Amino acid sequence: MMLGWLLIILLVGGVLAWWGERWGPSVPRWIAVMALGLDMALVLGWVVVPFAQGSLSSEALWMAEWHSPWIPRFGIHLHLALDGLSLLLILLTFLLGISAVVASWTEIQRKIGFFHFNILWVLAGVVGVFLAIDLFFFFVWWEVMLVPMYLLISIWGHERRAYAAMKFFLFTQAGSLFMLIAIVALTMIHFEQTQIVTFDFLQLKETSLTVEQEMWLLLGFFLAFAVKLPAVLLHPWLPDAHTEAPTGGSVILAGLMLKTGGYGLLRFALPLFPHAAESIATAGMTLGVIGILFGSVMAFAQTDLKRLVAYTNISHLGFVLLGIFAMNAYAYQGAVMQMIAHGISTSALFILVGALQERMRTRDIRRMGGLWSVVPKHGGFSLFFAMASLGLPGLANFIGEFLVLLGVFRVNIILTVFAVLGIIGAAIYSLFFIKGTFHGPNTEGWTIPDLGPRHVALLGVMIVFQVGLGLYPQPVFQAADPFIQTLPAPAPSSPPPLTWVP
Repeated sequence: MMLGWLLIILLVGGVLAWWGERWGPSVPRWIAVMALGLDMALVLGWVVVPFAQGSLSSEALWMAEWHSPWIPRFGIHLHLALDGLSLLLILLTFLLGISAVVASWTEIQRKIGFFHFNILWVLAGVVGVFLAIDLFFFFVWWEVMLVPMYLLISIWGHERRAYAAMKFFLFTQAGSLFMLIAIVALTMIHFEQTQIVTFDFLQLKETSLTVEQEMWLLLGFFLAFAVKLPAVLLHPWLPDAHTEAPTGGSVILAGLMLKTGGYGLLRFALPLFPHAAESIATAGMTLGVIGILFGSVMAFAQTDLKRLVAYTNISHLGFVLLGIFAMNAYAYQGAVMQMIAHGISTSALFILVGALQERMRTRDIRRMGGLWSVVPKHGGFSLFFAMASLGLPGLANFIGEFLVLLGVFRVNIILTVFAVLGIIGAAIYSLFFIKGTFHGPNTEGWTIPDLGPRHVALLGVMIVFQVGLGLYPQPVFQAADPFIQTLPAPAPSSPPPLTWVP
């Protein structure tokens, strides 16, 4: 039941946070922090420590599992399971969840209880996505994420929040419907072959599919996951949603919800439809490279700070899509590391931009400049995470991007060359961000307060993770490797499990 409690604590914590506003504006905030902290403590105590000590069986499929009938007539079960991949992403969820609450501490001043209710419920949806193995149950949590995030944008967002929230809802809901059709079709095909109605991933994985069936079913899953990632052409909702969302919403949206797209491709799309995935691998990698270059160019063209950071997401997550469809162990490990590293770095950038907007009441780079002497701590943190974003060696983003490129080089040298151009583009837009904001003349005479202890402590923790994983990524490799060894690898013989000596 440990896995079930992770969800129950968040759901109940959300209700208590909403109800607790009557006792004071700080009560919902502390309830949210305590709920997330308790969940993290449960995972650390029940899974991470035993895993580090080697007391968990290395031969077991799951580190933890919970299974209970829900609607047995239709083969639907409450089936939650935790392995190395989901463990890494759940720990990231709790870290960024706490970050979202702390970053919103002074920004949100109305409907505080309802705000934290939505924060905890969208995080419950994210955790459910990372744990659910029954495909119907997975779809339920996939949809649970949608409504709270819509409310976060539409109620607490900025000038064009209604438009951005509706655009986010329509794009993601349309993708979800394609996945639902594919799930039902796969279940029906399995029933025709076995006379058993089930939505269990492990049973559906054994279904015999024709090439045509695999291709159509993969398309349904891919559309849902590619919209969330988002892949270029399916991305138009993202810049508006990020720009108009409150800081806490942007942290969760960029740091976590986008990762559910990459997770879905790794967990479900590739294992269920390996032959179709292999046949579209080149197209998938090409789409990833286009996203890398497109995101870089569009980021450089922005004058709105939040919109600039939003377009960098398309570029960085293009590396995730590129690594997934390179389909070898180096690229898979790089994609996993990139999801974690990007979650930390882009969340920090949104927190920094949100803090600037809260103090200056603008996101327009053209009105900024010369802020380094005014807010030196803000400038220092921004410089660090801009360097992380461009893939500076010694930081976690570099490890992810390097491994993706190494894996792609094994299968397509031309795409590797074009992907490297995206790294050059990242250097350009990162330096543009720092120069336009913190250097040059302070033409408007800005005098604003620097970051306080709360932001300094929060961003300091993120720096520790960035540097720690950049110098010693072995824990991520060890946790993800058992899952990665189960993924299809039609490329030249996969390398042995990764080791790292800093």
